[in-house]
Amino acid sequence: MNITSTQFAIGQVVRHRIHEFRGVIVDVDPEYSSTEEWWESIPEDQRPRRDQPFYHLLAENESTAYHAYVSEQNLLNDSSGEPLHNPEVAEVFGDFHGDSYELPSSYRN
Repeated sequence: MNITSTQFAIGQVVRHRIHEFRGVIVDVDPEYSSTEEWWESIPEDQRPRRDQPFYHLLAENESTAYHAYVSEQNLLNDSSGEPLHNPEVAEVFGDFHGDSYELPSSYRN
């Protein structure tokens, strides 16, 4: 799979389709590339396909900020227009523009 065929982009704010959390994309794997142990920890009836993009997120829910690794099929655009409160976002990204964060110069060509 070609990484250019992803549905979401670095800096974009997304939300999980099932679980109540939002996040900003910081990196993309063209297909699953985490550990077998992590994969096996997902209930079998909820496991996504491995052959799709997986996104690294700076995520948050109502009580905590954390890192998440989520399949493309489980992400949706976040239309809230609200910035994230995860403290790491400001360390990585620039200004918030309603649905995405400005990419740092290290991400630009």
